[in-house]
Amino acid sequence: METLLEEEEEYSWREVKLPSLVPVVGEAEPPELERETGERRRGREVLVAVDHGPNSKHAFDWALIHFCRLADTLHLVHAVSSVNNEVIHEQSQVLMEKLAIEAFQVAMVRTIARIVEGDPGKVICREAKRLKPAAVVVGTRGRSLIQSVLQGSVSEYCFHNCKWAPVIIVPGKEAGDESLV
Repeated sequence: METLLEEEEEYSWREVKLPSLVPVVGEAEPPELERETGERRRGREVLVAVDHGPNSKHAFDWALIHFCRLADTLHLVHAVSSVNNEVIHEQSQVLMEKLAIEAFQVAMVRTIARIVEGDPGKVICREAKRLKPAAVVVGTRGRSLIQSVLQGSVSEYCFHNCKWAPVIIVPGKEAGDESLV
């Protein structure tokens, strides 16, 4: 897969080229319905923070089933320690491709994926500032209350510092819980 490497003065990132199995949605406007608003026709930008954990996947699934609509664009962001580490990039690329295909199959949404270098909470908030999405969806790490207070958490950081969009924190999936509610 071909990727672009770009340096911005604030941070480094790599755009993920998604597989051609996911059709590229053109910029043409879908047919208008009288009852729809302009926002509905154009779709919304939805930012979902992802990693390789089960709670991240659960938050992604929740966003697809409960939040995304047909014309929306799903922005996947994955924070990594180095965008230049090819092993990390390859694993992230595979993850993003799988999620993009699933997003199209489940909700028929367009997906844009980005791997960003830096602290996860700060990366998510920077991407929210850049995109101005309808919502930022994050999962929880599954830590106990005491661990979260002592160590902090990405979702807590985003909740307190992301000023550009509402933050939706999807609770972790408990063992044996089969519902997405």
